[in-house]
Formats: sequence, structure tokens, C-alpha cells
Amino acid sequence: MNTVLRWFGDRGVPRAIKVLLWVIVGFNIALLAWTILSSLRDSRSLWTSPLGASGLNLGGYSRAWHAADFAGAFASTLIVVSASVAVLMALSVPAAYVLARSSRRSAAPLVTYFAAGLALPIQAVLIPYQALAQNLSQFMQDWVTGWWDDRISLVICNVAASLPFTVFVLTGYFRSLPSELEEAAALDGASPRTTFLRVLVPVARPGLTMVVVLNVIGLWNEFLLASVILRDPAQFTLPAALNQLNSTMQYTSDWGGLFAGVTILVAPMVVLFFWFGRKIMESMTLGVTK
Repeated sequence: MNTVLRWFGDRGVPRAIKVLLWVIVGFNIALLAWTILSSLRDSRSLWTSPLGASGLNLGGYSRAWHAADFAGAFASTLIVVSASVAVLMALSVPAAYVLARSSRRSAAPLVTYFAAGLALPIQAVLIPYQALAQNLSQFMQDWVTGWWDDRISLVICNVAASLPFTVFVLTGYFRSLPSELEEAAALDGASPRTTFLRVLVPVARPGLTMVVVLNVIGLWNEFLLASVILRDPAQFTLPAALNQLNSTMQYTSDWGGLFAGVTILVAPMVVLFFWFGRKIMESMTLGVTK
């Protein structure tokens, strides 16, 4: 009996989990391949033969690109994601380093508060974020600049929503770095600022890369905040533009164009994750030991 239980625990369960994971991976790869294939077909062939490969053409991409102004949406997405990640990293990297190295009693509770922010779903704060964005826009237009771009409000909300995850992960990563690095830098006469910028940040590059890539993927696909904050269709990001395209395609029945829009949204992030996937996995499981 003990032998059976030992085999079940040591080999049976791990093998079953491995098989299950490969089934999930295979299903997602097949779904992605079917989406790309469907984006190259017209609506008639999709209805008559959903899994076929007849009538392949690139017309769906042209129709999707122009129907929902994907060119402007692509530019808006690049602007919003780049600005959000830049501000997010500028705030979270120093904060995480201080929380990881600080000996003050308030450091541990602060890390706990950031961790608690991970449990707060974006749906719970969607209405406050919307009210904040509208009031900020009205205040800036009426009292400060006379104009306002809602994408700035979206950047602020993106940073606020992503800060708990980023600070929590980077705090753990900075804690994994050996303290001997700072001691050696201090012996060489480096100031704390120089030690942080020229020693710790370069050494923590794998962790920073992991956090940047994960945030880029999350912000690129972010839809809820964009849908409630961005009011001008000319400022829509790709997920919001795709939602608009979905409404249009329901009346035109151009499902090939809709699948093309989905592919335009998903393909860059798939390529990015495959490019950095191994580095992300290594950074999530290993700290720097040299």
C-alpha cells in the first residue's frame, strides 16, 4: 500500500499534471492557429467550413484596419503603454529597493499593503477611476491648461492599478540580491544613489525585464479602464477599437475582418512573450546569486 501511494505521489500526480498542462498548451496553440487562419478567410467560407483553409486572402486585415481606425488605435496603444510603463518603473523600482533594504519597522507593513492591492479586482475600483478621470479632465480644462487628453488620465489609472504588483514583485527580487554588493560599493566610496543606479539596477536587470514585459502585455490588452476613460474614438486603444469593430462587424457580418482585428491585437504580445518567455520564467524562479 505504501509503495502504491508513494508511486502515486512521486510519479502519478506529476505526470498527470504534466499531461494536463500540455493539453491546455495544445488547446491554446490550436485556438491561436485557428484565429489566424480565420483572419485570412471570408465570412462565407467560415460559415460553410469553419475548420477549412479555402479562400485565403489578406482582405480582412485591410477592412479591419480601416473600419475601426486601427492605425490611430495602434499609435494610441503605443503611447499609453510606453508612458505607463515608464512612469510605473520610475516609481516602483526605487520604492521596491527602499522597501527591500530598509530596516525601519514600517517597511514590512508597507509591503503587506502592496500585496493586499493584488487582491483588489479592477472592477471594484472602476467607477472611482472613472470619476477621478472625469474630474481631473474637467479641472484641467477649466482651471489649468484649457485642454486635456483622456489618455493622460488612462496612464495615471494604469500606473495606479499596476503599482501593487510591480512593487511587490521587485521588492522580493531586490531582497534576493546579496548585500555584499552594497558593502563592496560602499568600500569603493560609492554613495547610496550611485550604488543603487550603477550596481543594483544593472544586476537586477533580469527582474526588471520580467516586470516590464509582464506589464507591457497586461497594459496592451487592458480594456476596462480604456472603455470607461477614453471618450473620443480617435483616442481609443486597440482593445477599445476592437470592441468598436465587433459592434460594426455584427451588422456587416464580416467575421474574417473581426478575426483579423483580433490577430492584430494579439500577435505583437504573442511574439513578445515568445521572445522573452524563457527569461521571464528564469527571473520568476531564480534570484541573482553572483
